[in-house]
Amino acid sequence: MEALKAQNALGLMSNSSLQGVRAALIRTDGIDVFETQKSLEFPFDEDLADDLRRIHRHPENIATEEFVAVERRFTDFNFEIINEIKNSLKIPLDIIGFHGHVLYHRPTEGLITQLGDSQYLANKSGIRVVSRFRHADIAAGGQGAPLSPIYHMALSQKLAKPVVFLNIDGLVSLTWIGANGEIKGFDVGVGLNAVNDWVFKHAGQQTDYNGSLAAMGQVDGHVLAALMRHKFLAKYPPKAADKYTFLEKLENLEGLSLADGAATATSFIAEEIAYSMALYLAEMPSVVVVCGEGASNPTLLRFLRQKLIGCDVQVSEYYDIDSQGVEAQAFAYLAVRRLNFMPTSYPFTTGVSEPIIGGEIFNPEI
Repeated sequence: MEALKAQNALGLMSNSSLQGVRAALIRTDGIDVFETQKSLEFPFDEDLADDLRRIHRHPENIATEEFVAVERRFTDFNFEIINEIKNSLKIPLDIIGFHGHVLYHRPTEGLITQLGDSQYLANKSGIRVVSRFRHADIAAGGQGAPLSPIYHMALSQKLAKPVVFLNIDGLVSLTWIGANGEIKGFDVGVGLNAVNDWVFKHAGQQTDYNGSLAAMGQVDGHVLAALMRHKFLAKYPPKAADKYTFLEKLENLEGLSLADGAATATSFIAEEIAYSMALYLAEMPSVVVVCGEGASNPTLLRFLRQKLIGCDVQVSEYYDIDSQGVEAQAFAYLAVRRLNFMPTSYPFTTGVSEPIIGGEIFNPEI
């Protein structure tokens, strides 16, 4: 059998927290990861962030011409990132894993809507693009998320098992890897969207920087209990969430002070994680690896360590893994797997009936 060719793959990730686009470069053959470079964040400019935020409020009512205009600006923003990175490299870029920007994700209805014109991006960059990673999985009856577990498996080779990878961005997804290589993945629920939406609405801040507001506030136990009474938390995996899954329930925060609301929302993230791990994992992990924006929130990390007694909770840098870049790296990895006709989702990650090769390939049109 001919050996698989290693590719220089760039992953571009934009999540529902609306902070910007994270770019990460890796070298991989879709099985092993030979090299990773430090990821870079490119914050949205204020106008694009406002447009994305407005579309997120009522995605089903957005006019076609407005959708197309915002999609083009978003795609151009990603092209500028590609150009900047490409011009700084001494090696060629072989492939781009383009996550796009998910507006809503309703797998039970077979629906997903994303921003990002992949053919336009391939044409402008001159580089092959793989995107629309979730669509084939949803069409086959899967949840369409999470898709990172197979990449977490590749990163976990030297870690003690069982291990959990927690990706905490706008949402929270979890990957459990057992001592014998068993794997399970699912969305836990809302992540930093709970905090970000609260502080933006009441203080005009993009996020609770370093968890400082939450650190000054008091957790309201009654509100926390109300937040935990959400039907998504009681749903057995596989399951996937989007920005709107918890939106109505988070109205329970109203009436709290700014700091108390931030503290309660942050505690809720840790509480739903601890609850889901206790309820849905075959065995509690010895190691919990925290990735994503949540790894930069000391208050959230403190709450997690208080609730996950007996687990060694560490940010992924402790294991020389770039916490902010893992998701972008994952989509670079998935892009190479798609090129090599390897599965990207499985019954034990998205609930699809059989392994699915996800993603569509867009070649530059000359």
